[in-house]
Amino acid sequence: MTKKEMIEAMSDETGATFKDTNETFDAFIKVITGALIQDDKVTILGFGTFSSKYRPQREGRNPSTGETITIAESNTPSFKAGKSFKDALN
Repeated sequence: MTKKEMIEAMSDETGATFKDTNETFDAFIKVITGALIQDDKVTILGFGTFSSKYRPQREGRNPSTGETITIAESNTPSFKAGKSFKDALN
């Protein structure tokens, strides 16, 4: 599902206009991103938890040349599905 398809589905579900739904969706993403940048978790009860995981610097290999390279440290977004969400899929 693309962002446009998601917004259309949300708009149909709520009866809000596409424009209003798009603005709400963009704000939702912005708030989650901002929280993760601040190293906060975002928990949506019944759905799951968004968090940021730290990955330290490490050594790796360039698959083309086999050369050893240093992979920089980074923060990676993570999502852990809640029990209700998992149960709904099964």
